[in-house]
Amino acid sequence: MTGRARARSRGRARGQETGPPGVVGLVFIPPPPQQTTSAAPPPSEGELVGRGRQRAAPGPVASEDVLQISAGFHQVKLGERGGRRRDFHDVGINTRQAMEHVKASKTGTSGSTIQLRANFFRIVSRPQWVLYQYHVDFQPPMESRRLRSALLFQHDETLGSARSFDGAILFLPHRLHSKETMLYSETRHGEKVQIKITLTNELPPTSPVCLQFYNIIFRRILRILNMQQIGRNYYSPNDPLSIPQHRLTIWPGFTTTILQYETSIMLSTDVSHKVLRSETVLDFMGNLRHQCGNQRFPEACAKELIGLIVLTKYNNKTYRIDDIAWDHTPNNTFKRGADDVSFTNYYKTQYGLEITDVKQVLLVSHVKRLGPSGAAPPGPAMLIPEFCYLTGLTDKMRSDFNIMKDLAIHTRLSPEQREARLSRFVNNIQKNTEAQAELGTWGLNFDKQLLNLTGRVLPVERIVQGSRSYDYKPWAADWSKEMRGVPLISSPQLESWLIFYTRRNANEAQNLLQTLHRVSSPLGFRMQRPVMVEYEDYQESLLRALQQNVGQQTQMVVVVLPSNRKDKYDSIKKYLCVDCPTPSQCVLSRTLSKPQALMTVATKIALQMACKMGGELWSVEIPLKQLMIVGIDCYHDTVAGKRSIGALVASLNQGMTRWFSKCVLQDRGQEIMDGLKMALIGALKDYHKFNNSLPSRIIIYRDGVGDGMLQSVVNYEVPQIMESIKSIGHDYMPKLTVVVVKKRVSTRFFAHIDGKLSNPPPGTVIDTEVTRPEWYDFYIVSQAVRMGSVSPTHYNVVYDTSGLKPDHMQRLTYKLCHMYYNWQGIIRVPAPCQYAHKLAFLVGQSIHREPNVRLDDYLFYL
Repeated sequence: MTGRARARSRGRARGQETGPPGVVGLVFIPPPPQQTTSAAPPPSEGELVGRGRQRAAPGPVASEDVLQISAGFHQVKLGERGGRRRDFHDVGINTRQAMEHVKASKTGTSGSTIQLRANFFRIVSRPQWVLYQYHVDFQPPMESRRLRSALLFQHDETLGSARSFDGAILFLPHRLHSKETMLYSETRHGEKVQIKITLTNELPPTSPVCLQFYNIIFRRILRILNMQQIGRNYYSPNDPLSIPQHRLTIWPGFTTTILQYETSIMLSTDVSHKVLRSETVLDFMGNLRHQCGNQRFPEACAKELIGLIVLTKYNNKTYRIDDIAWDHTPNNTFKRGADDVSFTNYYKTQYGLEITDVKQVLLVSHVKRLGPSGAAPPGPAMLIPEFCYLTGLTDKMRSDFNIMKDLAIHTRLSPEQREARLSRFVNNIQKNTEAQAELGTWGLNFDKQLLNLTGRVLPVERIVQGSRSYDYKPWAADWSKEMRGVPLISSPQLESWLIFYTRRNANEAQNLLQTLHRVSSPLGFRMQRPVMVEYEDYQESLLRALQQNVGQQTQMVVVVLPSNRKDKYDSIKKYLCVDCPTPSQCVLSRTLSKPQALMTVATKIALQMACKMGGELWSVEIPLKQLMIVGIDCYHDTVAGKRSIGALVASLNQGMTRWFSKCVLQDRGQEIMDGLKMALIGALKDYHKFNNSLPSRIIIYRDGVGDGMLQSVVNYEVPQIMESIKSIGHDYMPKLTVVVVKKRVSTRFFAHIDGKLSNPPPGTVIDTEVTRPEWYDFYIVSQAVRMGSVSPTHYNVVYDTSGLKPDHMQRLTYKLCHMYYNWQGIIRVPAPCQYAHKLAFLVGQSIHREPNVRLDDYLFYL
């Protein structure tokens, strides 16, 4: 499963029954009931937490249940909202104030200025009055948030028309007569309900809680526009884009966030797409049974379905399939209150849906979050395959060129298309009278134009290769042509190596060998003739051939594979990375079958082989001396017991051309730095072995930090890193910088070039307007894209004792984006981050064990 799929995985929705504490086994829970039997209405007003998660019924506010929020302005108390919430925008983490050298200014100076537009809209007016925050408690407790809203809003004469309620917290622009107000309502079934409204806070316009309130109001605007919430974003099911030839449907939508940026509060919005498959899980299971037969069906079904995200269209919620309940069908019953209800009757009465196949098995989705304070976690949700639609793309689909090409037509928008879509979105809000009335009620108003700002384009770096140096075309961000025929900085002599091939691929193997000899000589990479080993086209034969031929003297193993079967690739990597540590290079015979591309392919393979053996390909000028750069990333291995894999890659020399790599596997729930502490100590010792001295400056780029995880990095990881450094020696105190790298951001920048809107050139830095005032952060657009809109990378310096000027920090970061040896061009992130990602991915996908220590000084995972 991809990282994106994991990030989208979530529990069931609101209003579901929960099992009592200590119950062993499954508690069967249907999706939440709605108050009508027709198609589900939009989600209730004002979700402060996205991802469609359940919110338990709120309890009374107790002193220990009050959450303290500090956003660097002043302290505000926010009452318990019925379960834990996670702040995906990391509001309230003020790291800049601890860094003296950037308190006054965090902007760089070098490069030429460029006029840009960004996907932000300023809030031009907002409430200037006090907002009153109330906690609402229901007796008896009401599970459904929609029902809670309906019961509360029966009292218009008390509350007034301007109000916002998210199921637990009520915001009003005026104060009620008393601090505690008691109201009484009645459900449709005649049940009497007592509602207690307690004043918990008076929020001035400058309060950070007001930002959450603005987001609540804006989400209400999106629902007025008939958009449906799925996960954290909103989509338009009424405006689908269909790709019938691949049985795919795309729902267009938007990501929206209102936050305090550098000089003003702004709405950040970007285009988003939800890819749905036109088949249900039941259709998928039927086709799978037909393909593999009854005997293999349960195993194949579990392998294909577990980990996938499905959408239930009756309530527009997404769920992760965690298991399959083979012994349960829709005729099974579950407890709903005091009654036993079958799934068949539940769906008929709640949604008017008839289950046609009563023998289908049920899907299990575990709840990821805890219940209300002191309660047991809710049990898993049971889903009907017939009503579940598959979302996203399988790996097989992603590798299908035609599917991806047809998808890209709709989803990869050029800067002009993206701007037009965003402008149309804001215009729709401006034209909608109901939306304008809602905004007017609260005194909110947005700018109609995208934000204009100024960025800088950093100078083009000169590539140093061997005794020569050269420039590249700045807009292409690629030097594959310029480097041809230029000797590498250093490359080992390849004297003892093997090529494995099948009889069917003998010609491709010979052609590869001849072309490798032709391209390697100009690069200064000398290779002797290899031993050619033929193997039968099955896994055991290949493994036996490796065991019989690869010895301690073998420098490199090249395997020509007839197909991209994962099990075969995994067995090669497992044997050559763990049991018999030897650098290896796998290549598909299909890649070698096009004669016109063979020179290009062979050049790339030769470069990979050279750097896997410790060769140094190219460099850029790094002015800082005694510097160690570290990249950290992580991967979650779903095969090996859901363990986390942390990877650390550290530079060993001045030119950033030699790297130390270490990977650790640890159980889920453990902090990633627990295992990587020893890896960092190992990197420092290796650096000392290379240079006879320790680095005086360490800069750590931490990738793989999810939304809402910044506090953990600041409070836990940084002290752990400092502890590791201290263990080298009490008198060893290098200057330390920790930078959080984030690739998955919704921010986009557009440049006006030659009269039209284009992507900014590589090297564009943005450190004003759209950055956060409480952070030392900046954006860099480092790569070039041929299609669609370029994505910038966000860098947040969370700890810094180096005193490096912001300009130097930005330039160094951009230089490191040139140093990834698997691509002759500039990449999105600093090279050590990408190396760490590749290492963690290889271990998580193929090896599932820590690589042999003899490979620590080699880029064997490229």
